[in-house]
Amino acid sequence: MASKLDQLKKLSTVVSDTGDIDAIKQYKPQDATTNPSLIYAASQMPQYQHLIDDAIEFGHQRGVGIEEQLRMTTEKVMVNFGKEILRIVPGRVSTEVDARLSFDTEGAIRKGRSLIALYASEGIPKERILIKLASTWEGICAAEVLEKEGIHCNMTLMFSLAQAIGCAQVGATLISPFVGRILDWYKKSEGKTSYPPADDPGVKSVREIYQYYKKFGYKTQIMSASFRNVDEILELAGCDLITIAPKLLQELSDATGTVEAKLTPKMAAECKLEKISLDEKRFRWMFNENPMAVDKLAEGIRHFAADLGKLQAEILKRLKVMV
Repeated sequence: MASKLDQLKKLSTVVSDTGDIDAIKQYKPQDATTNPSLIYAASQMPQYQHLIDDAIEFGHQRGVGIEEQLRMTTEKVMVNFGKEILRIVPGRVSTEVDARLSFDTEGAIRKGRSLIALYASEGIPKERILIKLASTWEGICAAEVLEKEGIHCNMTLMFSLAQAIGCAQVGATLISPFVGRILDWYKKSEGKTSYPPADDPGVKSVREIYQYYKKFGYKTQIMSASFRNVDEILELAGCDLITIAPKLLQELSDATGTVEAKLTPKMAAECKLEKISLDEKRFRWMFNENPMAVDKLAEGIRHFAADLGKLQAEILKRLKVMV
């Protein structure tokens, strides 16, 4: 019998959730996604130091002043990892905008354009890149502009239906609801150690978004992310895309047994749902009514910003030596 991973690949597009290029080679996903935390972790590995070295030289040679050198070096690090990943995966790679721009629409737009231009200078078309933006109101507004320019966006740090609806309304290419982080919040809030897989709060959140999107014909794709165990993944078999960390990819690759589609457009079409139209005021209120989403979005932005800051601190030390 085929492994559970091979069966899952027939139901959903499997994406590798890592900056570790060697891991991507091993599991042969269609796409890959990164974030500041994953890039920072990969940057500590000896086998990827040449990507950091190249970026530092790039920033030093082209930037005017230390701040511009740091900005250009950081962007080049992200693109260098993305470029290496694209040598392996046949599809797309997601590259994240600085989390510190999560509440800065114009800043996020500029950063997205800059990353795409840097990829283009390496001969990589924008069709193979997804620009990752936090699913804040400001991030959603940035996605609306970028999508109209043909720059595809992956809306990350998503924890609620309000965020999902906002992203779909502006035509975002992809959303990445965070399953495991939702589970973490509910386990702490409700004092539980586990939930039955079908009742996992993160699974239920993605199921709700999937049903809403398919019911009302939105083209925005759903890529469930941030898993804590393989049961969560298998409960979402049939989701458009599923991004999985190497450890769980290995568990699925080693496991046998039947994998069934748990999410299908037919099931969604049969759901009784009301279509919701969101402007900024209604978005903010609907989002605010979900304390889990408020907590986890803020926490995620802080965490990604902190890890990017760690990476930049190391880059800055080396740039100052070169001055």
